[in-house]
Amino acid sequence: MKKLILFLVLFTSILTIQAQGKSVYKLYNEKGKKVRYQKMLRKIKKADIVLVGEFHNNPISHWMEYIILEDVSKKKDVKIGMEMFETDVQKDLNAFLNDEITKEAFDTLTRTWSNFDTDYLQLIDFSKKHKIAVIASNVPRKYARIVYKKGFEGLDELSTEEKNFIAPLPILYDKNLPSYQKMMKMMGGHGGPNLPKAQAIKDATMANSILKNRKEGEVFIHFNGSYHSDDFEGIYWYLKKTNPDLNIITISIVEQKEVDSFEKENKGKADYIMVVDEKVTKSY
Repeated sequence: MKKLILFLVLFTSILTIQAQGKSVYKLYNEKGKKVRYQKMLRKIKKADIVLVGEFHNNPISHWMEYIILEDVSKKKDVKIGMEMFETDVQKDLNAFLNDEITKEAFDTLTRTWSNFDTDYLQLIDFSKKHKIAVIASNVPRKYARIVYKKGFEGLDELSTEEKNFIAPLPILYDKNLPSYQKMMKMMGGHGGPNLPKAQAIKDATMANSILKNRKEGEVFIHFNGSYHSDDFEGIYWYLKKTNPDLNIITISIVEQKEVDSFEKENKGKADYIMVVDEKVTKSY
């Protein structure tokens, strides 16, 4: 409760600043041109899949996620997927959505993140109220650890039941994708060639979770860290490899000193880029 109160106070302050004429965020398209929210929303409503790339501790991105879900669900059938839940907790997630278990049990059984109450509970509460399905999409972390230690070959040792929680084997993988190459450079080579593979098993499993659960005619909105979908890679790459005809919209968040200008290095990150004032207080 204390975390929730803190978040509400923080967000009220942000809205006050916005009302006083100082923007805390602006929306841009892939080329760096300013766009209105309503234009982005129209595109989203026509999409098969929307990948919303967030900063996990940025309250503005979480607010935008809620607004998108709220607005799209008024006109379209919607389903959401969340990186924040791993595929092996789907049964317990469903139980909470159906009021079959308490919040305390839900937190324990689904291994909710430490910032869940401030940053994601509102999405779950909205989905529960409006009977929107929520898909636990991410690979269980124990399987990502196996890949980090043994490579994809380590997954061959899993039981048939365990393999149901990951993307189908063998895992398609391109080590030359810029995002995976960048990860290796950022880590200075530490972790070896299996480090980006551990990222790839997450991307592949989230993409597989989306494909298994989406239905024609509905908009599937997936919430994930921006690194999982930036530059039309990660989850996006796996989705397109499986079905090139999918209409996928990507959204990314970046932080800048000034939101009224667009830094050129952010061009091409996504179909829509949400530039947030870097001074906005973080949720953790």
